[in-house]
Amino acid sequence: MTKLFAVSFCCALAVQAAAQPSSLQDTTLLQPVELIAIRATDRMPVTKTNLSKNEIEKNNIGQDLPFILKGVPGVTVNSDAGNGIGYTNLRIRGTDATRINITLNGIPFNDAESQGSFFVDMPDIASSASNIQVQRGVGTSSNGSGAFGASINIGTNEIEKNKKLSIHNTMGSYHSFKNTLNLNSGLLKKHFTLDARLSHIRSDGYIDRAASRLYSFFGSLAYINPKNSLRFNFISGKEKTYQAWDGVPEYLLQTNRRYNSAGTEKPGTPYANETDNYWQNHYQLFYNHAFNSRWKANVAAFLTRGKGYYEQYKANASFAKYKLPNYIQGNDTLTQTDLVRQLWLDNYFYGAIFSGQYNSYQRQLIVGGAILQYDGKHYGKIIWNAVGAPVSKAFRWYNVNAHKNDFNIYSKWTERLNTHWQTFADLQYRQVDYQINGFRDNPALFINNQYHFFNPKIGLSYTHLKTNIYFSYSRASKEPNRDDFEAGLQQQPRPEKLNDFELGLEQKAKDVQWGITLYYMLYKDQLIPTGQINDVGAVTRFNIKNSYRAGAELTFSAKPIPGLSLNGNLALSKNKIPRFTAFIDDYDNGGQIATHYTNTDIAFSPAVVANFGIVFTPVSLFDISLQQSFVSRQYLDNTNNKLKSINPHYVQDLRVDYTFKKLKITELHVFAGINNLLSGKYEANGYTYSYINNSELTTENYYFPMAPRNFILGLNIQL
Repeated sequence: MTKLFAVSFCCALAVQAAAQPSSLQDTTLLQPVELIAIRATDRMPVTKTNLSKNEIEKNNIGQDLPFILKGVPGVTVNSDAGNGIGYTNLRIRGTDATRINITLNGIPFNDAESQGSFFVDMPDIASSASNIQVQRGVGTSSNGSGAFGASINIGTNEIEKNKKLSIHNTMGSYHSFKNTLNLNSGLLKKHFTLDARLSHIRSDGYIDRAASRLYSFFGSLAYINPKNSLRFNFISGKEKTYQAWDGVPEYLLQTNRRYNSAGTEKPGTPYANETDNYWQNHYQLFYNHAFNSRWKANVAAFLTRGKGYYEQYKANASFAKYKLPNYIQGNDTLTQTDLVRQLWLDNYFYGAIFSGQYNSYQRQLIVGGAILQYDGKHYGKIIWNAVGAPVSKAFRWYNVNAHKNDFNIYSKWTERLNTHWQTFADLQYRQVDYQINGFRDNPALFINNQYHFFNPKIGLSYTHLKTNIYFSYSRASKEPNRDDFEAGLQQQPRPEKLNDFELGLEQKAKDVQWGITLYYMLYKDQLIPTGQINDVGAVTRFNIKNSYRAGAELTFSAKPIPGLSLNGNLALSKNKIPRFTAFIDDYDNGGQIATHYTNTDIAFSPAVVANFGIVFTPVSLFDISLQQSFVSRQYLDNTNNKLKSINPHYVQDLRVDYTFKKLKITELHVFAGINNLLSGKYEANGYTYSYINNSELTTENYYFPMAPRNFILGLNIQL
C-alpha cells in the first residue's frame, strides 16, 4: 500500500502542476438516455431511494457495494468473510439477490443462469458510480431477468466537466487495504472526455483464511456534442478469494467463531489454494441522439466476458465419480484417491439495448427493449491426485453447456393530467428461450424451455407543493434459475409471478423530509427450498401456490439545529406462507418425512429492519457520525422454528471525518471509523439441515459470523 500511495501521490502532484484551468463553453450536454429509460423520476409512482455521487463516496470506505447500500430501507447485508470484503450479498424486503434486478448503465449485471449478482467480480465499481437508484417492489420495466422484489440501477456515464485526479486509500483491521486512483479529464476540446480508475483491494478477512485479492480497472472514453454522444466503457475485474462458503457450525460459535472448514479435507494443515478465481470484462458502447428538445433515442451494444474456476481438495474421492478407471498399483486395484479438482465456468453474455423517448411538459413516452444472448460452458478438471494416476490435462469429468436468449420490449407512458395529478402506465412483453445441455451430476438431463411474460404496471400520483402521494400496481414474472431445473422431467419448476401494490406519501420541506410506504406483494408459485429431494436425488426449490409480503416503510431526515443532522428509516413487515410442506431425510427407514405447516414466515425475512443516524458538525468540514442498525429475528428455513434462526442484532458504526480545503492541493479528506462499536457478537446469514437418525431428530445449523469491533482509517486526496 505504501509504495502504491507514494507513486500515485507523486503522479498526482505532477499532473496538478501541469494542469491548466479548463475553459468550458456553456452547452447543453446529453444526459445518459440509457438510464432515463429505466429510472423512476421524482413524481413517478415508484418506491425508490436515490444515492448521489457524494453519498456514494461518503459510504465507500473499502467494503463491497452491498455494504454501501445497507442504510437503504429494508436492506440487510451479509459477508462470507465477515468484514464486508470478498463475497458479499444483500436482501431487500427479504428478497435475495437472485430476485433483485441489477443493471449497470441499463445493461443487465445479474448472471443469466444463476440469476445472482456477484459483486466480487466487479470490485470497487462504486468508485466509478455517479449515481445509484434502488427501487423497492417491482418498479419500472428494465432489462434482464426482471425485478422480482427490487432493482438496483448503477450509473457511471454522467459527464464530469472538470479535470480531477483523486487518490483514495483506506486501511483497516484484518490487514484490509484499498487503493484507488481516479482520473477525470474534464471536457477536452469541448467534446471529449476520458475517465479512468484503477483499484486494488485486499483483506485477510475476519473468518480464518477468508482472504481476498481484488483488482479492477474502469475506463471510459466519450465524444459529446449538443445532439449526439458516443461512449465506450471498459470495466475489468479480477478476484481471488479463499473459500468461506461453508459457514461456522452452531456449536463453535461461542468458542471458535472464526472457524473455516474449507480445505480441511487435506490431512494436516488446510489446503492452501482452496480458492475461487474469476475474471470478468465488461465492454459497453453507447450512442445517444437528440432529434430536438422533445425526441431522443439511444442504442447500446455490450459484451460481458467471464471465465474462472474454484479449486477444492477432495479426500477419498471415487475414481468412478470422476469418470476415471480404477488405478492398478502393483497388485492392488485402487478405487479412490485424494485429489484436487477445479470447477470451471466460461461464458459470454452479449446483446443490445435500445430506447426512444418523447418528452413534453404534459407527457412522456418511452419505448425500449433489449436483445440478450448468453452462452456458457461448465466443465471440471482434475489437476492432481495422491496416487499418481495418469489424468490428461485435456480430461473433463463433466463438460456441459447452456444457452439463453432473452428478448423484451416495453412502453412507458406518463401523462400530466393537471398541475397536481399524473398517471403512469408501463407495459412489457418478455420472451425467454433457455437451453441446458446437461448438469454436472446429471449430464443426460436436457432442458429446452420457452417462456412468454406480459408485465403490466399502472400508477397515479398527486403532487402539491412539497407533498407527493402515489399508488401503483405492478406485475412481474420470472423464469426459474439453472439449479431449479435439475429435477426430473415430471418435476420441472413453473415460472414465478408477483402482483405488487404500493401506496406512498412523501413530504419534503427545507429542514425536514419524511415518507411512508405501504406495500402488499402477492406471490404465485414462488420457488422456495422445502428440503424435498426430487426424482433425480437433488435438493432443489419447489413452487408453492401462494405467499405474500406486506409491510410499511418509514423514512425521515431532519436538521433540527445548525450542525446537527438526523436520518433514519424503519421497515416493518409480515412475510408469510399460508400453507406448505417441509421434508426431512429419514436415515433409519429411508425416504423422507413430510410435515405440513400453516402461516409460517418466509426464510430470511425479518419483521423489523431499522436504521438511525446522527451527524454532528461542530465546525465546518468536520463531521462526527454514528450510524445504528437493528435487524430482528430471521428464520433459516420456512418452518418458524426459533431453534433454526438468526438472532436479532443491533450494530453501531462510529466515524469521524475532516476535510482540509486551504491547501496547495484541492482537497484532503481524512477519516477514521469504528465498525461494530460495542463489539456485539452476531451473525448475518446461515443455513440449516435436519434429519432423523437413530430415532432422533437432529438439526445442524451453520452461520456466517460478522466481525466484532474493528477499525478503519482513510486518506483521500483530490487534485
